[in-house]
Amino acid sequence: MGMKELLLFVVCFWNVCILGHEFFSSTDQIVQLVEKEKDLLEAFSLYIDAEEENLRTLKRVLLILQMVSVFDSGDPEKSVYDPVAAYKLLIRLRNEWRTILKYTQRGLYQEKFEELLELMFLQIPHKNDLDEAASGLITLQEIYKLYPHNITKGMSLSVDEAFHVGMVAYEEDKFQHAFLWFVYSLNKLSETEFTSVTMEELLRFLGSSAYHFGSLPVAIYFTQQLLNLDPTNEDARLELAFYRELRLKRTSNPDIFTLNQESSNSYEALCRGEVDERTSKKQRALSCRYSTGGGNPRLIYAPVKEEEVWAEPRIIRIHDVLSDKETEILKNISRSKLSRSQVGEGTDSKVRVSQSVGLMEEDPVVARVNQRISDITGLSFETAELLEVQNYGIGGRFGPHYDSSDDEDDEDERIATFLIYVSRLKYRGATVFPEIGVKVEPVKGSAVLWYNLLQNGSLDLKTLHAGCPVLMGNKWVATKWIHEFGQEFRRPCSLSEWE
Repeated sequence: MGMKELLLFVVCFWNVCILGHEFFSSTDQIVQLVEKEKDLLEAFSLYIDAEEENLRTLKRVLLILQMVSVFDSGDPEKSVYDPVAAYKLLIRLRNEWRTILKYTQRGLYQEKFEELLELMFLQIPHKNDLDEAASGLITLQEIYKLYPHNITKGMSLSVDEAFHVGMVAYEEDKFQHAFLWFVYSLNKLSETEFTSVTMEELLRFLGSSAYHFGSLPVAIYFTQQLLNLDPTNEDARLELAFYRELRLKRTSNPDIFTLNQESSNSYEALCRGEVDERTSKKQRALSCRYSTGGGNPRLIYAPVKEEEVWAEPRIIRIHDVLSDKETEILKNISRSKLSRSQVGEGTDSKVRVSQSVGLMEEDPVVARVNQRISDITGLSFETAELLEVQNYGIGGRFGPHYDSSDDEDDEDERIATFLIYVSRLKYRGATVFPEIGVKVEPVKGSAVLWYNLLQNGSLDLKTLHAGCPVLMGNKWVATKWIHEFGQEFRRPCSLSEWE
């Protein structure tokens, strides 16, 4: 008898006793209660047994969940430096929630615990988070030319996890990466008994991915394997015939197993560290100096350390803008206020993967940082934007873009950008300028300053820049965008159309 049935029996028993009988007026009725008492206690005993069995089941489930979970007693942030580890955490937490919900539905306190789980549901990763995280891994592979075994070197993925990444790549029409993830999943299939992915599914998508990529011999091979596994699969038979017929007409069959190591654009090349030797030679001729910001009294006794990154447009790195303590305070202030970063009027996960917040000067550290930026740049903050703190996600990036525009209707454009690196990155995540071939490595506490506008007020097209995807680490930056109004006597206009 199940636990719920036992509870129903006890309730019905007492309803019958209370509603259907009068005991005090008949001794015989009282005598019969002896047997009823035995039945009641036996039912209660069985109910307790059922609860204890359910409790043992819950404890076993908890033990299994604890075994597959990774608890880091040290710094939680370091445990998700690896994007694969971060991706696995998203999946694991969602699966744990669903498992707990499934097993607690059998308990005595089901309703109360379900209310708690419903509140927790708002705070756990949803399916879209898993898909976008997988998409972030694929972006890292595309830009840094990584195979699944490269990106999972620090932490491997299960059959189901790898299959999910493959399916996201497949849905994004990135068929070579999809194929490589399906191969990874196939190789893992023999190592585990617990998976929801079948051999048939893997063979079907391996064949389909190879076909869409244009590698027909590989598509034929895996479709034939599927047909060997299930000779009754009529779809596989038709697809195999179609692939064979198509192969006779095609002359080229690209190698689906080998990634193209050439970068498709200068943005990707710079992110990978492919800097032109001529650019490096020009940079070696640039200098470093101490600066007082044009004689600012606050900097006379503590000048800032400036390093020229590029001459035209002028890009300057300023060292030691923030102390370690100040970077931690900025992160702590921002954590609870972060929301998805905008691109224009909305969000675009293919361009910008980060969360951000604009900080008011209510906190003395924010006010002090703003004052320091004003002292260093010598510019007015009359119409400057709030100090924006950003935290990047899995494969976190901001594609090539300008911080200003040529919109004639906007009379107060962003004249300058002051970008501060708030965290230390383990690998990749540089700021690059594709038009001039310049790459700036993130150094914690330092900042990069450049002007978005020429002195005649028009957009400087050479300031196209981007944030490369973060391969290892947790990237935090703080940006101050300074506008034109108030700079008339600080950065005078030029009448030349070239300046």
